[in-house]
Amino acid sequence: MRTAVVTGGIGGLGTAICKALAAQGMQVIAADLAARAERVEQFKAEVAEFAGKIVFEAINVADFDACAEFAARVHANYGAVDIVVNAAGITKDMTFRKMPAQAWMDVLKVNLDGAFNVTRQFIDGMCDRGFGRIVNISSVNGSTGQFGQTNYSASKAGIHGFTMALAKEVARKGVTVNSVSPGYCRTAMVMSIPEAVREQIIATIPVGRIGEPSEIARTVEFLVAEEAGFITGANIPVNGGMFISF
Repeated sequence: MRTAVVTGGIGGLGTAICKALAAQGMQVIAADLAARAERVEQFKAEVAEFAGKIVFEAINVADFDACAEFAARVHANYGAVDIVVNAAGITKDMTFRKMPAQAWMDVLKVNLDGAFNVTRQFIDGMCDRGFGRIVNISSVNGSTGQFGQTNYSASKAGIHGFTMALAKEVARKGVTVNSVSPGYCRTAMVMSIPEAVREQIIATIPVGRIGEPSEIARTVEFLVAEEAGFITGANIPVNGGMFISF
């Protein structure tokens, strides 16, 4: 049985990813901040049907030492980790000319540093065992940019570079590293956008709708499969045709 860690595991995309992996028989650790106690309890109720195949563990991905402590707990309680999905992410949107340094640093610390802080804890074990799957959740805006999101877009573009470089380093060790770039999906973050603005966004999406978290989860499920060992260093856009590149 494979063991997977999903950061941002109690968020909209994270929850869908946890469920998809657990449905494939994996032991899944949903790693997220414990501060939102109400959401944690709601999440536990949502995944109760998986009978312990999905468990919650607290983590602050922006803190390297906290990630090391998290990894030690996971190893002690669940054994070796085969799969890491870096899905934790935040936004602090505003135009660059109004952006304080803290808003820039906060987003980069979670979205980009977090991928390093977590992956660094598990990569050696994957290489030693000759198997590993790392999937990093980027964004369409990491490829296109977005007004008011220089921090977020930079962090998600950085995920692409991180993915491609690490993929080359560990390819011969049986470890794959890929990224998934969702477009606008039905998450709390997207649904908090004013409806009029959201409708304008939907008008730019060729398929004519926003995505479902399950559609992102299906892509992650595909990339972490045993049979996906020849796919590495890739970025898979899942955005309804909003951005198409060769």
